[in-house]
Amino acid sequence: MSKKWFKGLGIALTSVLVLGACGNGDDTAEDTDTGTDDNGAAEGEMIEIEELSVGFVPSRDPEEITIATGPLEDLLKDELAEHGYDVAEVDLSVGTSYEAVGEAMSAGTLDVGFLPGGTYVLYDDGAEVILTSTRAGLNNDSEDPVDWNENKPTEPTDEQVTYYRSLLIAGPSETGRELAEKVNNGEELTWEDVNSASWSVMNSSSSAGYIYPTIWLQENFDQSLTDLNQIVQADSYATSFVRLAAEEVDLVVVYADARRDYAELWEGDYGRDGDIWEETDVVGVTPGIYNDTISVSSTSEIMDDDLKEALQQAFINIAGTEEGREVIDIYSHEGYEPATSEDYNVEREAQQILRDLTD
Repeated sequence: MSKKWFKGLGIALTSVLVLGACGNGDDTAEDTDTGTDDNGAAEGEMIEIEELSVGFVPSRDPEEITIATGPLEDLLKDELAEHGYDVAEVDLSVGTSYEAVGEAMSAGTLDVGFLPGGTYVLYDDGAEVILTSTRAGLNNDSEDPVDWNENKPTEPTDEQVTYYRSLLIAGPSETGRELAEKVNNGEELTWEDVNSASWSVMNSSSSAGYIYPTIWLQENFDQSLTDLNQIVQADSYATSFVRLAAEEVDLVVVYADARRDYAELWEGDYGRDGDIWEETDVVGVTPGIYNDTISVSSTSEIMDDDLKEALQQAFINIAGTEEGREVIDIYSHEGYEPATSEDYNVEREAQQILRDLTD
């Protein structure tokens, strides 16, 4: 696999972002045909929905996600009421895994899902993307890990972006420090170096925690995560950082601003004496990853085009409020833009490479 392909991936991703941002803003045409909508409700009459289910992937501690997203129930009810929907109950849940959320959407037992791009494209036979998240850009965006280590800590900027990167973070263990020292001295890591380390990764549908790190290994060593000698799967990024702090693993693969989210826990609950920025270093940087989705189930009994449009506008409006931003901050989201399936074609290409590697 050539580095030229991966640089092309980044260019293609940027193009997709620009086209996606520019091409999806005119989807709110008013229905002027008849006095009824697709559900048969008279014009001006509220459409009643007994329950709307919303699921979240467990990319952070499930209890933390549950607490943070609690206010979304009333926020979503109020916003949907403004769009003609009387929702009796909004059921919020955190899945036991990324796959569990995707499978529930495919089965129609979950109406709306907060899905990473990687999970969405795996389940796009039963899930339809309606929004992509935007987030603050970071003061680091280099493909060179040394730049990240010389410019600590990673801080947000005012720029909103629709992509992020995955980082390979070396921890305070002896092997972790050896890898970090080699990178910071300007030396390139070898396959023997990375294969000597113990890794904590996410499940195989996680873009930042599995798919793109596999691409990084393929680009640099013509190897994949499954070729590593010491690898353990984590149920959340929190678990990966716990292992890293305890020196149970040498490397973790995480989204680019993850250390900001776990800095306080590192010196608190995770029992470290030093600062997370002092005790960890970046040793690898992946190509850009298109941001998380809000998707709807295409097999849900209540889902139709009008409800999709109402949900799309509702989440955009919620993200524009202070209370709403506090809710979506759990996923580092700051806003949403309309999205289409085609926006995630680069992700599909990345997953095809992953399948080819594991066949």
